[in-house]
Amino acid sequence: MGVMERLFAMLFGRQTNVLRETVEVFRENAEANAERGAATQKQAMSQFGAEFIAPRRGGFDRFMDGVNRLPRPALALGTLGLFVSAMVAPLWFAERMQGIALVPEPLWWLLGVIVSFYFGARHQIKVQDFQREIASGVARVPEVLHNIHAIRDLRYDQVALADTGPDAALSLSAVKAAENAALEAWKQSRR
Repeated sequence: MGVMERLFAMLFGRQTNVLRETVEVFRENAEANAERGAATQKQAMSQFGAEFIAPRRGGFDRFMDGVNRLPRPALALGTLGLFVSAMVAPLWFAERMQGIALVPEPLWWLLGVIVSFYFGARHQIKVQDFQREIASGVARVPEVLHNIHAIRDLRYDQVALADTGPDAALSLSAVKAAENAALEAWKQSRR
C-alpha cells in the first residue's frame, strides 16, 4: 500500500495536482477560461451600463453637445447656400470666391485634414453597416432564388400547367362557362 501511495503522491502531489498542471501546459483549463470570460463580460456590461446612467449634466455640457452636432448641418446648408447665392447674386458670389482664391495651400491642407478626421469616423461606421447589410443580403440569395422559381412556376402561360389528368368531370368543369350575373344583366339590357 505504501508504494501505491507514494506513486500517486508523486503523480498527483499532496497539495498540488502535477498531472493537471502538466496538461494545462498543453490545453487551456476550460473552467478558468469561463471564469475569465465571465469577469470580462461583467466588466464590459458594467462599463456599458455606466454610459447610460450618466450623471446630471450642467448647462455647459449640454451646450457643448449642441455645438458638436452643428458642423455637419452647417457645412451642408452652407454649401447649398453658396449654390443659391451664385444663382441669385453672381457678382457677390464671384467677389467671395476671389477671396477664397487667396487662401494659402497649407491652410487648405489643414482644412482637409480636419474635415477628413471629423467625417472619416462617421464614414467608416456607415461603410461597415453597409457591408453588414450586403453580407446579410448575400446570405439570403438562395432563399430569394427559390422564391423566384416558385413564382415562375405559377405563371399562367405555361403549357399543361392546369392539366386535369384523367378526371373527365374536372376537365368539363374547367372549360364550362361560369354564370356571371353582371354579364347576363348586360345581355338583357342589350336585347
